[in-house]
Amino acid sequence: MSCIRKEPEKSRSEELLQYARGQKVIQMNVKLLGLEGDPDLQFLLKGGDLLKVLSPSWKKTRYFRLQEDCKTMWRESKKTFKKNDTFSLDDISAVQMGRQSEGLKKNTEEQVEDRCFSIVFKSRRKNLDLISSSEEEGKQWVKSLQKVVSNLNNLSRKQKTEHWIFSCLRKADKNKDENLSPSEVKSFMHLINIEVDDEYVEMLFKKCDRSQSGTLAGEEIKHFYDLLTQRDEIDVIYEEYAKTTGFMSAQNLVDFLLKEQREKATLADAHRIIETYEPDENAKEKKLLSKDGFLMYLNHPDAMILNPDHKDVYQDMSQPLNHYFISSSHNTYLMEDQLKGPSSTEAYIRALQKGCRCVELDCWDGSDNEPVIYHGYTLTSKILFKDVIKAISEHAFKTSQYPVILSLENHCSVEQQEVMARHMSSILGSALITSPLGDGMPTNFPSPEELKGKFLIKGKRLNKLEDTFAEAAADDTDVTEEEESNDEDMQKEKNTKVKKLTLAKELSDMVIYLKSVHFHGFEDAQKNLSFYEMASFKEGKAMKLAEESVASIHNGQELTPCTDMDMNQGRFLVNGKSGYILKPAFMRDVATEFDPITLTRGDWLKHKTLHVMVISAQQLPKVNQKKSSIVDPLVKVEIYGVPADVAERETEPFDNNGFNPSWNENFQFDVYVPELALVRFSIEDYDSSSDNDFVGQYTIPFNSLKMGYRHVPLFNKNGDLLPSAGLFVHIMVLDAE
Repeated sequence: MSCIRKEPEKSRSEELLQYARGQKVIQMNVKLLGLEGDPDLQFLLKGGDLLKVLSPSWKKTRYFRLQEDCKTMWRESKKTFKKNDTFSLDDISAVQMGRQSEGLKKNTEEQVEDRCFSIVFKSRRKNLDLISSSEEEGKQWVKSLQKVVSNLNNLSRKQKTEHWIFSCLRKADKNKDENLSPSEVKSFMHLINIEVDDEYVEMLFKKCDRSQSGTLAGEEIKHFYDLLTQRDEIDVIYEEYAKTTGFMSAQNLVDFLLKEQREKATLADAHRIIETYEPDENAKEKKLLSKDGFLMYLNHPDAMILNPDHKDVYQDMSQPLNHYFISSSHNTYLMEDQLKGPSSTEAYIRALQKGCRCVELDCWDGSDNEPVIYHGYTLTSKILFKDVIKAISEHAFKTSQYPVILSLENHCSVEQQEVMARHMSSILGSALITSPLGDGMPTNFPSPEELKGKFLIKGKRLNKLEDTFAEAAADDTDVTEEEESNDEDMQKEKNTKVKKLTLAKELSDMVIYLKSVHFHGFEDAQKNLSFYEMASFKEGKAMKLAEESVASIHNGQELTPCTDMDMNQGRFLVNGKSGYILKPAFMRDVATEFDPITLTRGDWLKHKTLHVMVISAQQLPKVNQKKSSIVDPLVKVEIYGVPADVAERETEPFDNNGFNPSWNENFQFDVYVPELALVRFSIEDYDSSSDNDFVGQYTIPFNSLKMGYRHVPLFNKNGDLLPSAGLFVHIMVLDAE
């Protein structure tokens, strides 16, 4: 068992007490970020003019400034009747100096390189491309933004919650007198996603207004905060084990870790936890853990639901490539819809940053003998093939060092195929695999470990790989274009006729380990196909094949992509987000008889029972910030895996409270194949008259669950973390009888 050392945090309400004593919200936020007197933060708070770039002809001056919450960037708009725009620093993925973005490369000249920078957002939102007045100023903007974003990201969950509450207090305090009137209290509660009637506000207000002044000030605001943030469920757990004068001793903590969390813990582990998380110096000196320290520990990422041992690469990465699930992307180039949305190199960058290891390039002839990428037979925009390869080369191995597969959907003429080959060769250089590893004809795939930092091409090939080791290679330049496409455009092109594709030898020779072929059935594949030959299927056909020959699909030696975004993110959440997950042993051994429909059993099949208690949630976001309604959250717990394991349970909705709803509902699931199972926690805003709205979700491999009382982080619909939101659950996994 391990714990991360960090500076001790303040007790839960100490920062609010500073607010109550009259300290300005901006000073509190600055202090919370650890940036008191920092010149970079002061630079952002002062702000300045920047040139916003949208096109070669559209470059307009806008004033940018960080707001008092030290989290929201304000941007002046010159449009009539349009409000000034804001965006949260939480939404920033990166700040890049120079003309790195697609927009700046396309819309600016080289001479402004040193003055340019881009703000890259986490979601599918377009980059913000900017030009400063000087190189020095541009570097100052980049340095300052990077520092504040980094400090925000490094806040603990408790600190993020307090930062958010400070901001809501500032918004609710309409007259800025740092006191709260009854109407401001109600406004504040609405901002933090709680709907309360006037009678409740009056009751709560009277309880805190000890001075009977008609406003809350000083210690009264602290008392109000304490009442609001009280975690009764945590109190119950803590008091069960706090046997030493109202505190947890080190031995009490060991008892909790052993009995509830099912962790192997020693007194030394307990002492490290107290030293790391206890905010009260007097308690720490006596080796005691207070309630605040206990909650801080439970909120730390390593104490949450995901097994911390699975966060880094922990699986054997030396097995053949086809022994792994590989994180894959379809129509990678699209930023929005598949019919008329923009194509962009930024879409490739974002996919790679999320750990994707197989990206699709839909290649067509372009003007000036430069191939382009877009969704054929649609109105989607086009991007240059060479620009995509450059972007992939620059960003491929920043999240994961394991190999990247370039899956080519080739619709180009021979001439432009030759251009494609030249671009990949010159841009990717020695990182591109152009011949088998080792000497002689390979008999199996190399491993992800052997292919670290390398690119593989998946596509058509003129001949068998074996032919390259023969004395004379075939001169034929035609291949049959029969492979199943993932897109309808290929079907339109074929018109039910077998079509010949003329293939450039330079491009063909780059296909080594991943040759695309047509699928003629499992028997034919086992008899005639080499290990490196593989077929791709549309989802409908894949499902049909699965129904007809389940065992062949699951025991097959093909590379298998996932399609559903949440499932895909959850599957590849572990193993260092490397994009490679080792398949279960029974899927790596072709001799294993396993039918996931009938669940043919062997010694390897371990039936488990999962018990989930959904206890509470914290700081859920509003579904639509512009709506006045408060969420009525319900929680769904779903199991995905083999058909026998698929199940779903849900809680009752909790009315008008997204801040601290509670359920205390228990569910039980039978899981027959835990190696393939995923557990998904999702929260929806209940609506009796229409479909529920999505609030957040978290998907995790079954075998990466930690038992006991655990917080569950939540992702938004784009797969980005919701900073302060979360679930609190109890997990127990037992061997089924």
